[in-house]
Amino acid sequence: MSIFGATGSIGTSTVAVLADRPGEFEVEAVTAFGNAGNLARVAKEVGAKVAVIADRNSFETLKEALEGTGIEAAAGDKGIEEAASRPVDVVVAGIVGAAGLSPTLAAIRAGSNIALANKECLVCAGELFVAEARQAGVRILPMDSEHNAIFQALGDNRMEDVDKIILTASGGPFREWTKQAMAAAEPAEALKHPNWSMGPKITIDSATLMNKGLELIEAHHLFDVGNDRLDVLVHPQSIIHGIVAFKDGTMIATMSAPDMRMPIGHCLSWPKRGGDVGLGLDLAKVAKLTFTKPDVDRFPALRVAREALEAGGWATNALNAANEIAVAAYLAGNIGFLEIARLVEDTIADVAAAGFDRTPETIKDALALDKEGRRIATGLIARHTARQPSR
Repeated sequence: MSIFGATGSIGTSTVAVLADRPGEFEVEAVTAFGNAGNLARVAKEVGAKVAVIADRNSFETLKEALEGTGIEAAAGDKGIEEAASRPVDVVVAGIVGAAGLSPTLAAIRAGSNIALANKECLVCAGELFVAEARQAGVRILPMDSEHNAIFQALGDNRMEDVDKIILTASGGPFREWTKQAMAAAEPAEALKHPNWSMGPKITIDSATLMNKGLELIEAHHLFDVGNDRLDVLVHPQSIIHGIVAFKDGTMIATMSAPDMRMPIGHCLSWPKRGGDVGLGLDLAKVAKLTFTKPDVDRFPALRVAREALEAGGWATNALNAANEIAVAAYLAGNIGFLEIARLVEDTIADVAAAGFDRTPETIKDALALDKEGRRIATGLIARHTARQPSR
């Protein structure tokens, strides 16, 4: 196996799974964007054959840290794609953002199964990735907790027997906040997720419910279902991660503790089940499971994502690009919390107005559209910032 994004949230959890199951996996490659010291530590811990850092300026630091270990060091986008081209049984695609597109596609073309934790591959170029995986004869194994739950609940059942696929959302830290209070929410408050420990970007996405919107788009591609057969329920306990509702009235739900080691372990062991991770549920202690419909007035990102899904691949690509820019701007204090979804919606409209409303057919098209979406979103933020009174 290989781990892409080895020092991030998904990568760290993957390394923890490997530590619990010594000797089961041989690691070919690990990659990270920066922090050469941390990457070297992970490479030595898992016994990787090669460690690749995206930041070329950190190459010498990585090389020095790995000296005498026998682990090869490499750097840059080309180095990451070369590592992705090394055929393995499974690649953990944990690189955050559009940066994960090219290496994940390279891994598919090398014939490796993909344990997918990078939403952007499907949100930015879903049709392309699904077609490439089908042509290469590889499986895309969903590693997000919600999609992994649906994958397990579906089992060998036929998609034509499915009425709806239901993803659950914790509701994030602002589940019970008023819209007025959310407008003034500080980044430190938005980063306090009640159930999950994740990176800052995905934590903000959870707070806006954009994460759930991205997951609807991802589910559309993973399970080949339309928007009308996808639904979301707010489930604050985060015990049920996904539900499949069948046409005969039966529902099958997947339950587990809210810990990423569960879906990661499942993907790495598929089609078998892995070892004991000590995270069993005591339902008597959980005692209560509740569900409500999401409030799209307070959380408009979910509506914006659904509309993008209806519009097509160009719109979901622009949605993702604008959201990454908007979240970064919010964390930097340049826009307010409620302005994230508004900026994304405005960017999609401007992308269409500029004549870029065509679904990308190649990775080059997808990256060009992503770049255009980021350019437009950045311009919108600059104009917004210019209108703000000086502090």
